[in-house]
Amino acid sequence: MNHKQVAEDILKMLGEDNIQAAAHCATRLRLVLKDDENIDQQGLDNHPDIKGTFKQNGQFQIIIGPGDVNKVYKELTDATGIQEVSKDDLKAISEEEKKPNPIMSFIKLLSDIFVPIIPALVAGGLLMALNNVLTSPDLFGPQSVVEMFPAIEDVASIINLLSSAPFAFLPILIGYSATKRFGGNPYLGAAMAMAMVMPDLVNGYAVANAIEDGTMSYWNIFGLDVAQAGYQGSVLPVLAVSWILANIEKFFHKRLANAFDFTFTPMFAVIITGFLTFIFVGPMMRSLSDGLTDGLVWLYQTTGGFGLGIFGTFYSAIVITGLHQSFPTIETMLLADVANTGGSFIFPVASMANVAQGAACLAIFFVTKNKKQKGLASSASVSAMLGITEPAIFGVNLKLKFPFICGMIGAGIASAFIGFFHVLAVAMGPASVIGFISIAPNSISMFLIGIVISMVVAFTLTFIYGKRKLAAPENDKSPEEPANETNTEATSVQADEVTISSPLTGKLIPLQEVNDQVFSSEMMGKGIAIYPEKQQIVAPADGTITVTYDSGHAFGIRTDRGAEILIHIGIDTVNLNGEGFDCKVSQEQQVKKGDILGTFNIDGIKSAGYDPTVMIIITNTGDYAEVSPVEEKEIAEGDDILQLNSR
Repeated sequence: MNHKQVAEDILKMLGEDNIQAAAHCATRLRLVLKDDENIDQQGLDNHPDIKGTFKQNGQFQIIIGPGDVNKVYKELTDATGIQEVSKDDLKAISEEEKKPNPIMSFIKLLSDIFVPIIPALVAGGLLMALNNVLTSPDLFGPQSVVEMFPAIEDVASIINLLSSAPFAFLPILIGYSATKRFGGNPYLGAAMAMAMVMPDLVNGYAVANAIEDGTMSYWNIFGLDVAQAGYQGSVLPVLAVSWILANIEKFFHKRLANAFDFTFTPMFAVIITGFLTFIFVGPMMRSLSDGLTDGLVWLYQTTGGFGLGIFGTFYSAIVITGLHQSFPTIETMLLADVANTGGSFIFPVASMANVAQGAACLAIFFVTKNKKQKGLASSASVSAMLGITEPAIFGVNLKLKFPFICGMIGAGIASAFIGFFHVLAVAMGPASVIGFISIAPNSISMFLIGIVISMVVAFTLTFIYGKRKLAAPENDKSPEEPANETNTEATSVQADEVTISSPLTGKLIPLQEVNDQVFSSEMMGKGIAIYPEKQQIVAPADGTITVTYDSGHAFGIRTDRGAEILIHIGIDTVNLNGEGFDCKVSQEQQVKKGDILGTFNIDGIKSAGYDPTVMIIITNTGDYAEVSPVEEKEIAEGDDILQLNSR
């Protein structure tokens, strides 16, 4: 790589005098720009020495790769005269540039509350879907499966019990998670939520009928008639109650001495919140929650397929803004009252949109001649089909623009189709090609037809337009990588297969599940991730240390058999500035398999708020026909983790 030329190219494509601040980590340049509109994104995407770009937390990040990024960074700062800043300073500058957005802050709040409980809802939802398959008539014949095979009736009964539990006691899950998010004791939040679903109360699902037929029981509290109503399946009431409980608890923590605080604060918090809940907050929030749910159902029933078509068209655009993080709240309310709502219309639309973006990305795989683009499209399209769309949307479709639009069109048409046939989800699950498991049994066939429509429309439009669009010479040519004599010599001695061993002990994680876009989208290359159990990194093979950092959070190794490996400890741990890391090797040092490269403090990384997951990346993935991770989950230091097959 000609580092000076790369720096000059980057400056030209970012726009004159557009860099406000700059820093770098082990793999990428981290920049704060004055104006994103000046960026020549197509030039950056097609540059042979740039592996990818994306924007996150106010920073425009350009992926260069280990061993080169620091040299490009030096040429960049020398050419511009920009003062070098630390990662913390860069973060502070980018934070200053970002304007606070109350809507996004509220959505993040909801996301923080609901994301932790989604696994319980998904488990219950999928079991509910299984129960529906077993008990619904006209699915496999006039009779249900249970009626055809009475011996499994009790099995279905247990499945129904397990599936109903997360929704019947939903307030307890929300109470725990919400109170914790609001800064209170989550166990007090769970206890307060338990009071809201006590068997002594009229079941939340029967409250309306009990009031209507005059069978509702009331407490007399200081002359007020307070309904003994439960809150099963409620969302908004328990959110409000959790906020009140957390703030009352904080109030007493500040004003009571230690001994009294420990003894009386929980009691005061619960009793005050309890009376407020049943007298004022609960009834008001129940009315608001019912009104919101009824309004959504009315909107769906009124607009039908036309409304869902519009929603489906813009669903992926909503994903880009992050507003979709609020949808689990709405879906939870719809599913909690499925007897009246019929289910959720959001999940089927999300499935159509995700699959459409995946199909559009897959079409790019077939039409592009750009090797880097083709490699990313192959993995990102499969990921999107299975419900994880970020690599496809941000890595391929948005950069080319037209695939994203074609995906929107496919999603809109498919969503309109399922809207006309009233396809609803009766459970939460993966919004993807396998989402049919969460759909009402009598609508599964229409859902699958919608999936096919979404895929065919998005793929066909992208393929036809892409054939013409990407035939232009500037897009058609796949830039050649500059020759590297050392790499050429190294790869010439490769055997047909090369095995890479694990540099540490821990639990294997698929690279696509890592919470870092650069690694999960495989921009840096294919590989594997490990959640560490021990705090030592060793050499995965005999070779030469090509990259070390003062921060000690990453190592580069070129093995004697030609593989170029990046070992990256943690996500964004460069911000720790070396605290908790101890590097034992130096650049150009020869190492043997099993030699200690360095140590790190897992607890220190986690307590600082960072993810300690270790990524092992083959940065010259293109030199191999296949890079395959092993199947095992638990891995020990020295065990085989990657198999490299040469071309």
